[in-house]
Amino acid sequence: MKPCIIVPVYNHEKALPEVIAKLKGYGVHCFLVNDGSSVLCTEVIEDCARVESGWISLLNRPENGGKGAAVIDAFQEAIRLGYSHALQIDADGQHDFNDIRQFLEAGRGHPEAMILGKPVFDDSVPKSRLYGRSMTNIWVWINTLSFDIADGMCGFRLYPLAAVERLISSTQISKRMDFDIDIVVRLYWQGVQAINIPTAVKYPLDGVSHFQLWQDNVRISKTHARLFFGLLTRLIRLG
Repeated sequence: MKPCIIVPVYNHEKALPEVIAKLKGYGVHCFLVNDGSSVLCTEVIEDCARVESGWISLLNRPENGGKGAAVIDAFQEAIRLGYSHALQIDADGQHDFNDIRQFLEAGRGHPEAMILGKPVFDDSVPKSRLYGRSMTNIWVWINTLSFDIADGMCGFRLYPLAAVERLISSTQISKRMDFDIDIVVRLYWQGVQAINIPTAVKYPLDGVSHFQLWQDNVRISKTHARLFFGLLTRLIRLG
């Protein structure tokens, strides 16, 4: 297995240096994606990439396209460079970096599976986000006709890039906050096994969240609907 790490960044200049410091010890190459961040954040990103140039590659997007757009750019670069797996982790410091080795070990043991974080939240999680997440996971279970995906929104996950390449070369994946849901369901439809790993999540290290309650919930609802009709089409074809 040849893994890399993908960190999409949009205006997390306060949290990013600590995130980079925590990732450094794992000896895994990192693709840092600047998704059209502010001038200040861009300076911090570029400084991190320059100081840690031995293990960080910087990808710059000229304008903000969303988390999914940033991750897909990094997928394409990682695939081009021959990486077999990509560990996606958020730039705000909410994920437990101590679990990275567990994710990588699970990937080595199950190289064709996707390794998904199953969040264990502390008291910092907003109740509105928690309830919304529960509804999202119900729709994920409906759209996969299974409980195999414990959580469809956690941005801490390890992807098998061969399966990702097949998917993104043939399917338009959502580009914003609904990306995590869209890609995980479609990979499951493609036959990719889901392995869930409980992992602590806190909200967030720098106090910055880019989740837009109404706009992103509308996007997520549309994605669930699109996936549901896609499921019906699949069932009709199989029938």
